[in-house]
Amino acid sequence: MRLILLAFIFMSAAVNAAPDGAELFARHCAVCHGDKGTGGVGTPLALPSFLQSVDDDFLRKTIRLGRPGRVMPAFPRLSDAQLNALVGYIRGWSGEPASEFSKTPVKGDVTHGRELYATHCADNCHGDSGEGGHGTGVTFSRERDLPIIAPALNNAGFLAAASDEMIRHTLVHGREGTPMDSMLEEGLSEQDINDVVAYVRSFEAGLQSGDDVVTVQHEPVIEIESSYSLEETVENLKQSIAGENFMLIRTDYLEFGLVDEGKESRQEVILHFCNFNFLFKALTVDPRVGLFLPCRVTVVERDGKVMVSTINPMYLSNMFNNAELDEYCVEMRQVYQSLIEDATL
Repeated sequence: MRLILLAFIFMSAAVNAAPDGAELFARHCAVCHGDKGTGGVGTPLALPSFLQSVDDDFLRKTIRLGRPGRVMPAFPRLSDAQLNALVGYIRGWSGEPASEFSKTPVKGDVTHGRELYATHCADNCHGDSGEGGHGTGVTFSRERDLPIIAPALNNAGFLAAASDEMIRHTLVHGREGTPMDSMLEEGLSEQDINDVVAYVRSFEAGLQSGDDVVTVQHEPVIEIESSYSLEETVENLKQSIAGENFMLIRTDYLEFGLVDEGKESRQEVILHFCNFNFLFKALTVDPRVGLFLPCRVTVVERDGKVMVSTINPMYLSNMFNNAELDEYCVEMRQVYQSLIEDATL
């Protein structure tokens, strides 16, 4: 009985233990932001000028809401305790107390702010409409002289997380180690900066309800039954791949490398192919696409049926949360659908 009681106490303590921010960061954040927050696909969170210019509320809301269509996913299932542990871990890199910003709206002239924004913020940075820089934090997909990608200021997640005063602080002081310079040093007055803040806040009016939610869900796999034998289907696919201006790289049995050579199932075949021009364009938008390249189509014969399947690129588009990838995923979805239908119907 005593042992049972002790076990119960230890189990209760484990359940009620405070979340480990370092462990949460390693599980959810490090793959994009780096083990020590030095950046990668995502923003370098450990950059001193970044941590000095954001408050903990901004970090909490950013993690909770993400950045729709801008790589940073939302984490709605994290508890408040986990969220606070993560923020505390990130804040620990600065070694300084968090900044605190007023939630009072900044008053400014939106029309004048639009003019100043066009001159000082749009070109090669935040974009004409606040859409942000292109690519990701990985060098391959951005200008090599840019240490960080300019954030999308018209993004629902950003506008919900950033207070006017926080935006103003960034404009006044800039962010050392990034292309973001001090607007005061560029000659703008305090009132000019207020006008720019007012213009950035006006982006909210152009956001439709639900902009921060991905509403379209796609099936992860495209699968079609073939009217031909497995061998005929494979040959048809080879012709279809060439017809779509893709290069066939190799054809393997699906179990190749997983079982002893010669013991692979002959009823499971995978074709690897690529269009290198398309590949380069997609990688410059988001290098994570490389995880699913080269393109692959699988042909499997079971119970007298020959099925052809491949991953649905539109499913990847949702998974990567990168709106810039959408047009490529739509195009690749059409390619997959076309070549599979040509080979099976």
